[in-house]
This record gives sequence, C-alpha cells and structure tokens, in this order.
Amino acid sequence: MISQIIFIVVLLVAIVSFWLAVRRISNNIKLGRPIEVTGDSAQRWKTMFMVAIGQSKMVTRPFAGILHIFVYAGFIIINIEVLEILIDGVMGTHRVFSFLGEFYTFLISAFEYLAVAVWLACFIFLLRRNVAKLKRFWSREMTTWPRSDANIILTTEILLMTAFLFLDASDTILMRNVKGFPISNFLVPMLNGCSIPTLEFIEHFCWWFHIIGILAFLNYVPYSKHFHILLAFPNVYYSNLKPKGEFTNLASVTKEIKLMLDPSSAPADAGNAAPPERFGAKDVFDLSRHQLMNAYSCTECGRCTSSCPANQTGKLLSPRKIMMDTRDRLEEVGKNIAKNGKFVDDGKSLLGNYILPEEIWACTSCNACVQECPVNIDPLSIIVDIRRFLVMEQSAAPQELAMMLNNIENNGAPWQFPASDRLNWANGL
Repeated sequence: MISQIIFIVVLLVAIVSFWLAVRRISNNIKLGRPIEVTGDSAQRWKTMFMVAIGQSKMVTRPFAGILHIFVYAGFIIINIEVLEILIDGVMGTHRVFSFLGEFYTFLISAFEYLAVAVWLACFIFLLRRNVAKLKRFWSREMTTWPRSDANIILTTEILLMTAFLFLDASDTILMRNVKGFPISNFLVPMLNGCSIPTLEFIEHFCWWFHIIGILAFLNYVPYSKHFHILLAFPNVYYSNLKPKGEFTNLASVTKEIKLMLDPSSAPADAGNAAPPERFGAKDVFDLSRHQLMNAYSCTECGRCTSSCPANQTGKLLSPRKIMMDTRDRLEEVGKNIAKNGKFVDDGKSLLGNYILPEEIWACTSCNACVQECPVNIDPLSIIVDIRRFLVMEQSAAPQELAMMLNNIENNGAPWQFPASDRLNWANGL
C-alpha cells in the first residue's frame, strides 16, 4: 500500500508539472499573431501523416533516417509497456497483462528487439556527435547546452532500455519462466548467481528506475529541443502548402495599392480606419503563432544549415540559429510576462539583440532550409518578415538593394535607365 501511495503521488506530481510546462509554452506561442489556416484540410492531414508520422523527410539521409525511425518506433511502441507499469503501480499488481499468455510473450519479445534497436541507434548517435563530431553538430550556435541537451536525451534512452532488459531478466528468474524472453535471456546468466533478495532488489530498482526515468523524461522534454516529439504533428499540419518560392503579401500593403489604383473603391469610413500593423517583424510579437510553433518544434538537427548555400560559403547565416534565436527570445519574453504580469519593455528585440541584419541579408531565399527540414519548419518566412521590417519601417536595405528598388520605382525596371531606352542595345543590328 505504501508503494502504491508513493507511486500515485509521483505520477500526479509528474503530470501536473508537465501540464504547467506545456501551458507555459502554449501561452508563449499565443503571443504571436493568429494562424490563418488556408488550403485543403485533407491535404494537411495527408502531409502530417507522411512527414510527421511517416518520417518521409527523415530518410532523405538514409543512415540517420533509419536510425531515427528505430528510436521513433521504440518511443511509440515500447511505451505501450508503460501502460502496464502504470496499472501495476496504481493497483499493486505485477505484470497485469500476463494473463494474455502467448500473446503477452510475443509483445514483450517484440519490445525487447525494439529496445536493442533503440539502444544501438542512440549509441551510434552519441558516437556521431561526440567522436566523429559531424560538422553540423558543432556549428557556432551549438554551444555547450545544445550539445549537452542531445547527449542527455540519448544517454537517458540507453539507460531506460538497459533497465527494461534487466527488469525482464531478473523477473524471468524470479518467476521461474523457463522460456523467458529472447534478448533478456542473454542477461540471465549474469544474474543466476544472485540471491532471491538481490534479484528482488534488482527487479524493483529497474521497475522504479524505468517509470521514474520516463516521467522525468516527460518533464524534461518541454525544456529541451525534444519538445518536437509532440509539436511536430501540429507544426506539420499547419505548414505552408503553397509552392515554395511563392511569397505572401501583406494585407495592409495590398489594400493601399488597390486604393491607389482605384480611389473610388475606398469605403466611406476609410479616413477613420486604424493605422496598419507593423510592416514585417522586429520582435516575436510580430511573428505568427505558427512561426513561433516552428521555433519550439526545431530539433536542432542542422540539416537546414548544412544545406544552406550562404552558410556553406562562410556567410554568417544559419537557418538553425534563426529558429534557436526565435525560441530563446520567446522564452525571455515569456519569463518577462510571468514576472511582471504583462510585458515590460526590456530594451531588447529579436532583431538586433538575437538576429543581426548581416545574417538576414545573407539569405538567397532558395528554400533549401525549408526543403530539408524533417518537420516542415520555415526559417525563410521569419527571414523575409524581418527583411520587410528593415526595408519598410527603417529603410535599412543594403545599398545594392536600395538602388534596385529606387530604379524599379522610378524606371519600372531594376536598371538605371528609363524604359524608353531599353531597346537601345539593338541599334544598328
């Protein structure tokens, strides 16, 4: 009974703590502009199924993609076993589903094979990050915490899978299960010399370690990049379905242009209309909720940055850093609001304090980062919105771009001569 009470208390604390963390992130995302959902909902569901559930974009890099599928499948399927642990913990039973007989043996056997696959995949990922030191995991934005974050999760997964297998091995001996389970049977010889009290200690320790580890993992996820485990699904659902390269227009600008072309179409109360919203984005408040969701969905895998032509040529731009900076600024704003009850100007903004104009103007708008992202994150949309602010609010475009815009305004073309002279090159032909 005491064990059950302790378990129930730990479970409730973990659930409440996780709910509070999720609510905090939800409130932060709601600081952005509302999401305008357009397009076919069936197409959105199909995209979510293919990309978020089917991992279709992960396998474009086959080696890492297949390993990730092992971890993903393990996370989804092995955690079915957690249901049994939860029931056992609350009810005080032991392997409550064992009445399923041969089917139960089949399930646990399948879980053990998956556990080994997850164990190996996580070990290889650790080697790739810390021994092979792949370049995309050691970029300048990958400071101590982002690297440690990944290592903590991978190590935790390895320990959880190890505890699961030793739990089965000790239980096999205690329950005199002659047949046993396929993988944990290899661990049984290591425990055969142990006394019954020692085996019971190992079994109880592994059981508690496994469930507390999972609950701790649950509460760690909202504070790490691994929150994409949950957000990847809505993030992909709301992703842009339009052809890549098709830019959005600001509604306020479109309205002004239409009024200039046809002043008679202006409504009677046009003179009393509120001034247009800020052009582009300076801070996280100016971004959409989907863009902020993008920031929390970023896995920091670096596929976007490794494919960015500007980054490859040594420019300051890193699409991954754009997303990490957006998330860091949003977290800072959220803490500001939590502390003061409302946002108190801290003299900072996303542009300038986190993202520099040099980064923004290095982007070629090629959409390589968008194409590469496994969960359809769109760093380009944030880059374009910040550019709009620099051009339309601060007139801070680079000299070459400012000259081109002036030429378009004055000459109707990017070149520095009037339209009447366009065919001069053909004189004498």
